[in-house]
Amino acid sequence: MTELVEHGQLFIGGEWTDPLGTGTIRIVSPHTEQVIGSVPHASEADVDRAVAVARKAFDEGPWPRLSLEERIAVVSRIKDAIAVRHEEIARSISSQNGSPYSWSVLAQALGAMMVYDSAIKVAAAYPYEERRQGALGPILVRREPVGVVAAVIPWNVPQFVAAAKLAPALLTGSSVVLKPSPEAPLDSFILADIAREAGLPEGVLSILPADREVSEYLVGHPGVDKVAFTGSVAAGKRVMEVAARNLTRVTLELGGKSAAVILPDADLEATVAGIVPAAWMNNGQACVAQTRILAPRSRYEEVAEALAAAAGALVVGDPLDPATQLGPLVAERQQRRSLDYIRIGQEEGAKVLAGGGRPAGLERGWYVEPTLFGDVDNSMRIAREEIFGPVVCLIPYGDEAEAVRVANDSEFGLSGSVWTADVEHGIDFARRVRTGTFNVNTFSLDMLGPFGGYKNSGVGREFGPEGLGEYLEHKMIHLPAGA
Repeated sequence: MTELVEHGQLFIGGEWTDPLGTGTIRIVSPHTEQVIGSVPHASEADVDRAVAVARKAFDEGPWPRLSLEERIAVVSRIKDAIAVRHEEIARSISSQNGSPYSWSVLAQALGAMMVYDSAIKVAAAYPYEERRQGALGPILVRREPVGVVAAVIPWNVPQFVAAAKLAPALLTGSSVVLKPSPEAPLDSFILADIAREAGLPEGVLSILPADREVSEYLVGHPGVDKVAFTGSVAAGKRVMEVAARNLTRVTLELGGKSAAVILPDADLEATVAGIVPAAWMNNGQACVAQTRILAPRSRYEEVAEALAAAAGALVVGDPLDPATQLGPLVAERQQRRSLDYIRIGQEEGAKVLAGGGRPAGLERGWYVEPTLFGDVDNSMRIAREEIFGPVVCLIPYGDEAEAVRVANDSEFGLSGSVWTADVEHGIDFARRVRTGTFNVNTFSLDMLGPFGGYKNSGVGREFGPEGLGEYLEHKMIHLPAGA
């Protein structure tokens, strides 16, 4: 039986502090449906307190005034501690959201460590100040920290997304109020311990688990200079609306319905081996998942057969079992959502090629079989709407022009891939797809380059110098002639 993890205090400004509210968040295992932990539910008063200490830390404290090398040293200690405690972090996340433990080790914990490491490299080389010759004389262009950052993160990859926001904010000298999801807050308490031991100054970081209402209060707080949000499109639109009242800067990393396009000359064995983990990654609970697979009609039957066999062979079970490849969904509502879409897909005329229901022998837990639909038309709801579960669509196409049209025929534009024997041809195909990241004969997310979406997939970028720049203000200083 999993040991109950209980926390009674909040991490505010670097100190463990009694909450000002009385609410509690109970964390339920998606595998056993039993309570596995509890944490305080932050109140609006706790938000006020956290923003106040973050404001003071930025306006008066040492953090933004330290040298870049000094801030890098602190962030490096955070990165190193995550590496040391990666198994503990992975277990904590898998127990909360159902991520397979093997995936949590690589993507949830070590992936977060890689985010910090990449951000450190980018920050060390970034041009924070430069002289230019202006139209009227010499100018000095400075890039300065944005201020107090409200970072609102989801439950599906909590440490990875936290790192994507914390790393650039901290390295550039801002202070942060981090708001974890109520479904997966336990690992954030490990992060709090790590941050405190790393030597962050007073006020620089607060961590406040809370629901949507308190999140909205944080996003709309007049003491916040920037909001960094990852979540659904609907929530992202609401964040932008609320933040606009104070003209607060926002970056939004939202949903996806990405297409993996198999060209006629692709090596089918290698392609299936690459697409399957990208399509069903993290139980399908990933914004970048390749959930629309486009196959040429000339090879449709063999592609369908190979993908169905691979999906059916995925090991479904206890997320803490290292052999598990697909765990339960985070909550009963997500299980119900996936099962509803499976019903909708059948009503629309799509054919279930693999899966299609609850796995046999797993009556307890919020499980859904890895499901592959065939004969899908891109106009169907299952092809257009983000399901955020292990449900994947196989869509036939005629010529390459049609493949490009279908790939682009989406309100989303976050990720995608193409699979071909000709890499240069694949690059040309990638240039024609309107999406923020794309892959040729692979699936990865490189933290030294920009990540973000077109269309409803978001606003702004994370990672690389482009992502670091989202946490900086630009200042122009006019200089006298000859300076």
